Amino acid sequence: MLHWIPYPMVRIAIFFATGILAGIYFPWIDHTWLATLAVGLLCFLGLLFRADEHRFPALAGALVLSTVFFLGFLRLVGFNELNSETHFATITKPIVAYEAELLSVPEEKRNSWKVEVKMIAVKTTPWQHADGKVLLYISKSNFNRSQWHYGDRILVKGSPQPIHGPANPSEFDFKRFLSFRNIGHQQVVESGDVRIVAPALHKGLMYYSYEARRWSIDKINQVVHGDNERAVATALILGVTEGIDNDLLNAYAASGAMHLLAVSGMHVGIIYAIILFLCEPLNRWRRSAWLIAGISVLVLWAFAYVTGLSPSVLRAVTMFSFIAVARPFGKRTNLYNTLAASAFVLLLFNPYLILSVGFQLSYLAVLGIVYLQRPIYHLIDIHNRVLDWIWQLTAVSMAAQVATFPLSLLYFHQFPTYFLLSNLFVIPLSTVVLVGGIFLLATGVITPLASVTGMMLQWMVKLLNGIVYLTESLPMSVVDAIVISPAQCWLLFGMLVSLILVVELKSARWFYASCGLGLVFSFLQWQHFDEAVDDESFMVYSIPTHYAMDLIDHGQSNFECDSLLAADEQKIRFHIQPNRLEHGVQWVVTGIPSKTVQGITFFNFHRKTIAWITDKKTTLPSGFAVDYLIVSNNALNVKDMESVKNVSLILDGTNAPYYVTSLQVAQKNTIHVTATDGAFVLR
Repeated sequence: MLHWIPYPMVRIAIFFATGILAGIYFPWIDHTWLATLAVGLLCFLGLLFRADEHRFPALAGALVLSTVFFLGFLRLVGFNELNSETHFATITKPIVAYEAELLSVPEEKRNSWKVEVKMIAVKTTPWQHADGKVLLYISKSNFNRSQWHYGDRILVKGSPQPIHGPANPSEFDFKRFLSFRNIGHQQVVESGDVRIVAPALHKGLMYYSYEARRWSIDKINQVVHGDNERAVATALILGVTEGIDNDLLNAYAASGAMHLLAVSGMHVGIIYAIILFLCEPLNRWRRSAWLIAGISVLVLWAFAYVTGLSPSVLRAVTMFSFIAVARPFGKRTNLYNTLAASAFVLLLFNPYLILSVGFQLSYLAVLGIVYLQRPIYHLIDIHNRVLDWIWQLTAVSMAAQVATFPLSLLYFHQFPTYFLLSNLFVIPLSTVVLVGGIFLLATGVITPLASVTGMMLQWMVKLLNGIVYLTESLPMSVVDAIVISPAQCWLLFGMLVSLILVVELKSARWFYASCGLGLVFSFLQWQHFDEAVDDESFMVYSIPTHYAMDLIDHGQSNFECDSLLAADEQKIRFHIQPNRLEHGVQWVVTGIPSKTVQGITFFNFHRKTIAWITDKKTTLPSGFAVDYLIVSNNALNVKDMESVKNVSLILDGTNAPYYVTSLQVAQKNTIHVTATDGAFVLR
C-alpha cells in the first residue's frame, strides 16, 4: 500500500513546482491579486493554528499547500528580470555603446567567442544606468581569450538586438530557452568593437571558481594529448564540452553514453560513493556519521568549485549534499523527502530549472534508481561475485533508463538499443577517468606524477572512445527519428506508473488503466501520422545568407540548397532536420523535380506553379504567369515588378536587406521575406 503522509517535502515541492509551471504557462494571471490572496491565506493559517489546527487538519493542509502553490507562482514572477523597469529594453533612444560586466568566461564557438554579460550603463545622449543580460558573440580575429576574466568591465560599441523566435517549422526555440536565463538580447561584434576597461572590482566566489576551472583545463591540456582524448577527458572531469567533434558526440548519443559528457548526478554520485568508502574507518568513532556528512559536503562543493559551479554540477551537488546531511538521521528521514527538499531549494533559487532537461532527467534517473533498482536486481539471484556485480550495474542502468526514456524520446528523438551493453564498459571506464582526473588536479604541481597520470588518462579515454565507436557501428545501434508530443510523453509516464502500481498494489484495474492510456497514445500517434507524415508539403527555409527548399512527400525529401549549406551539417541539423523529423522523413534526395526555361526554374506542387530565379541577368518574359516566384541573390529587377504584379514573391536568405526594402517599397503584390516572416510553407 502506498502512503502519502510520510512525505511532507514531496507535497511541498510538487505544489511549489506546480505554481511555477502555472506562472510559465499562464503569464497573464494578475500576480498582484495572487500576492494579496497568498498574504490573506497566510494570515488565516496563523489564526487557524493559533486556535487549534488539529480540529481542521484537512483544511489546514489544503491552505498550506495552496499558499505554497501561490508562492511558487510569485517566485517565478519575481525572478523574471525581463520585465524590470530599469531593463535597457525600456530605453526608447538609440543605444550607441554600453558598459557591461562579464558573467562568464569566453566559450569557443565555430566562428566566434560567446560570453554572457550584464549591462551596467548605456550611452544614448548622456550615459545612464541600465540593467539586463546580453549574449555577446565576438569575432575570433585578434581576440585574446586569456585576458578575459569573470567580473571584468568591458565597453561595447553598438546596440544589442532582440533574439528572435524560431523561423522554421519545429525549430528549437532559442529565444524561449534564453528567456529562462533572463536573456532577451544578443549582439555580434568585431573584436575591435569591444575592449576591457577595468578588471573585476570584487574578486569573489565566482571569479576564483572560474580561475580554478581555467587552471584545471590548462593542466589537462598539458598532459593529455590528442584532440578527442583531451576534449572527452575535460568533459568527463569538468563538464566542459568545448572541442568535441560532432561525429564523436553522435557516437556517444547512439551508444547511450551521452550522459558521461556532462558532469551530473552520476559523476557526483561516484565521488560521494568514493568519499563514503574512504571514510569507512571513521565509522568506529562515536558521532562519526556527522563527521562523514561534513567531509562529504565539503569535498562535493570543492569539486563543484573547481568545475566552475556550472548549473548541472550545482544541481547534482545540491542533491547529494541533502542526501549526505540526511544520512546521519537514519530512519528518521527518507530519501524521497530528501530529494524533494533539494529540488525545492533549487527551484527556490532558480524557478526556471523546472524546464531544464538536465534537471528533469537527473531527478527522474535518481528516483528510478531508488525505486526500481532493487526490485530489478532481485529478479535474478546470482551467486558468482563478478556476475553479481555486473548484474547490479545492469539493474542500475535499467532503472535509470526506464525512468527517463519518455523524456529521452521527447527531447532527443532516439533510443540507444545497446545502452545496457555499452554501460557495462563505459561506466567503469568513466569512473576510472573521473577518479584519475581528480587525482591529476590534486597532484598537478608534481610534474612527473602529473605526466604519468595524464598518459594513463589519455589511454583510458582512447579505449572509452573506441568502445563508444564500436557500439555505434553495431547494426541497429539506435532507433532514431522518433517523434512524440508532450501529451504522449505524459501518457508514457502514466503507463509506466500504472504498471508499477499493478505490481505494488496487486490490482488489475491499474493494468486496465495502462491499456487505456496506451490506446490514447496510439490514437495520438495515428493522428500525427495522418496530419504530418502522410502528407505533402513544399517549403522555403529561413536561413541567413543561404537558400534551401524541401519538397516532402510521404517520408521522402527532395532537397535543394546552395553548396555551402550542403556542407554545413550543423546548420542543417538546427534549421532543417527538426521539420523532417516532424514529417517522418526517411530518405533525402538531392534536387527537386523541375524544368528550366531561359534561366527560370519551374516546380509544380498540387496544381500550383512555382518559379525560381537566381541570376540578375534573368529577364522575365511578358505575361509571366505563375502562382509563386522565389527570388535568390537579388535576382529580380525592380523594373520587372510590373510583370509579376499578380504573383506572390518569396525572398529567401540570400537577398540583401537593402534589396528586400527596395522591393517592398515598389511592391504591388504579396511579398514573403523569410528573414523576417520565417519559412514559407505550402501544405
